[in-house]
Parts: sequence; structure tokens; C-alpha cells
Amino acid sequence: MTNQPISPIPELAPPREAPPAVVEMVEHIRRTWRLARRHEADIARDFYTLLFTLAPETRDFFPASMQAEQGRVVRELVHILHLVDRPDDLAPYLHQRGRDNRRFDMRPEHYEAIGTALLGALRQALADDWTPEVERAWAEAYTLVARSMQEAADEYGHQPPYWTATVAEHFRLSWDLALIRVEPHEQIPYEAGQYFSVEVPQRPRLWRHLSPANAPRPDGSLEFHVRAVDGGWVSRAIVGHTQPGDTWHIGPPLGRLSVDREGGRPVLMIAGGTGVAPLQALVDQLGQWVTNPPVTFFYGGRTRTDLYALDQLRGLATTNPWLTVRPVVEQPDGVPGFEQGTLADAVTRRGPWSDHDILISGSPAMIKGTVSRMLVAGTALNQIRYDPFALD
Repeated sequence: MTNQPISPIPELAPPREAPPAVVEMVEHIRRTWRLARRHEADIARDFYTLLFTLAPETRDFFPASMQAEQGRVVRELVHILHLVDRPDDLAPYLHQRGRDNRRFDMRPEHYEAIGTALLGALRQALADDWTPEVERAWAEAYTLVARSMQEAADEYGHQPPYWTATVAEHFRLSWDLALIRVEPHEQIPYEAGQYFSVEVPQRPRLWRHLSPANAPRPDGSLEFHVRAVDGGWVSRAIVGHTQPGDTWHIGPPLGRLSVDREGGRPVLMIAGGTGVAPLQALVDQLGQWVTNPPVTFFYGGRTRTDLYALDQLRGLATTNPWLTVRPVVEQPDGVPGFEQGTLADAVTRRGPWSDHDILISGSPAMIKGTVSRMLVAGTALNQIRYDPFALD
């Protein structure tokens, strides 16, 4: 497990039928977490105390100031364990996280210490509600999760745990938004639409997920768009203090967003805010070919100024007849050519898109809200793909 922010996996549809034992396991976890969460701060404190006692070297997995950590690992662990009965959602996520955890040189004993610390902290908080059945449920669920991540780490043992890159350019697109171009010291194997864990020198050991806005280039360079968010330890440092020459560490590529050119089905892309980056990278990649499936690209924000990549997308649309760009704003300013409302409003006004492959990128709240509305409108869940992208 890492000190990443929580990466919510939206719970949007009934899970594939799970074995009765797994269903009962998750019911125990959900019921007892409802009891325990009022003691969340105490659970986080006890978890870290136990973990650093059991495995002192794990302290190096976390930032120097634990204030920046704020119990993220505990919340993420609990969130993951709530989804053990949803293997279709959870398995790909755990596979990626296990691969990503290699940058900490995590070993089996570290996973064991994390599980022991979590159960110990929960036992202290739940007191008499911590029964043998409850302990078994939490322990078995954690074992399933940890085993999956360790297997993924072993599978990618031949690859480096992270790559090193140098910042070549940094400039602000607005007061809270910056474009950063980095040049890796060696080519990073990734595909358009994927994202990386990134560590910057201003915030050591605080890894954050960033998605390049470009398809792989011959020179290997990566372009990131980062918005400073309130309380964002890393995003504010990147926007305000990144300098050319800084050294970044970049973890292995993650994510499953892609376009099936051979399938021929039209594509619907829906992007909110800086979530435009991975979809912009896919459009960049499609631009290498003359013939592509039709792509309808909804790009939304609160105001026109939030759509910082709109001019570039419109420029691509003028030279690629397969691309149609539809900007959406929640607060209209009288400028023609923009649809009004949320992305969910704009997309569902045009029907269920039943013959399209659908890719969605943005905040977890935006993804969950948009997908939920689309399901109500008649879109099939198996048409939709999204990544559980982490926020700063």
C-alpha cells in the first residue's frame, strides 16, 4: 500500500454474484466500519504507531511530515476492502497498485505488517464489537487484497520500479494551472490514455497521479497539466514552485483507457477539468491515422476559462473530420457555441449512446455522477470505461 490519496472506484452497478462467504465477509466489514468510522482519527494514529513499531523501515514510505498523510492509507485500505465482493472493479485496480508499490521496494513482510497494524487499530476502536467473526472477515479480505498486489509486483519484477525525468519547461496557463514538460532519461513504455505516479523534489515521498496529455513521442517527452487545488500539498507545489532542471520520479504506467480502432464503433469521450489530459492524449494518438472511428468529445467545466484545452481540441477537429468537440459550461457567459449544464446534463440530453464505446475522465465525483445519469438514461455499463483517478 502507498501514501497515495484515495482513488474511489465508483459503485455504480450491482456486483457480479459473489460466493456467499465473500458476501458475508463484506457485510461484516461494512457493518463494523460504520461503527468504527467515528473513531477514524484514533484508528489512523494507532495504525501508524503499530506499523512503525512492527516494521520501522516502512516510515520511509511516507513523507517527512505525517500531516500531509492525514490517514490516507487507512481510508484507502478500508475502501478497497469494502469492494472485495466486486472483483471486476477491484482486480484491475489492485493489479495496478501492486505494480506501482514496487517503487517503495515493498516486500511480503511489509504487507503483513500493514495488515497486522490495520487489524490492531480496528480492534482497539471497536472494543466489544470486535468479535472472532469480524476479525476473520477483515483478515481474510485483507489477505485477498495483499496477495493480489504482491502477485502483480512479482509479474513486473523485470521492469524498473520508477524512471527519472528532468523538467524541461514549466509555465502557467492561468494563476492555478501549469503546463510542465519533462524529459525522461530513458524511454518510458506507456500508451496514450494511461497515467503515472509522480514524485517531485518539492514534496518528497508524496506521490501523486498525473496523466500526460500527449501520446508517446519519439523524444520520449511527457506533457502534464496540473491545477493547484485547495489543500493540495503536491499540486500547489508543482504549479507554484517547479523549476526547469528539477528531477522527477515517474512510476510505471497505469490505467485502461484506450480506443479500439479496429472495432469500428463510434467513440464518446467525456472530460471534466484536467481530466481532459488522457483523452487529449488518445486524440493525439488517433491523429496519426487518416481513418478513425467517429469521436464525439464533450469537454466541460464551470466556466469558459476552465476549458483551457478547448482551442487545441478545436484545432485538431478542423483537420480531423472524425472528431467533433462539444464544449459544456455550467455557468454560461453568453458566448455562443457552448452547451449549458453539467456534463451529465449535456450527454444524456442526446440519448443513451447505445452504439458507442464511452470513455470518461475527471474527478471521482464527476465520473460517478455522469455514469449514474447515463445508466438511468439507458446506457449499458459495459459500454463505459473510466479509471479510478486519484485527486490531490
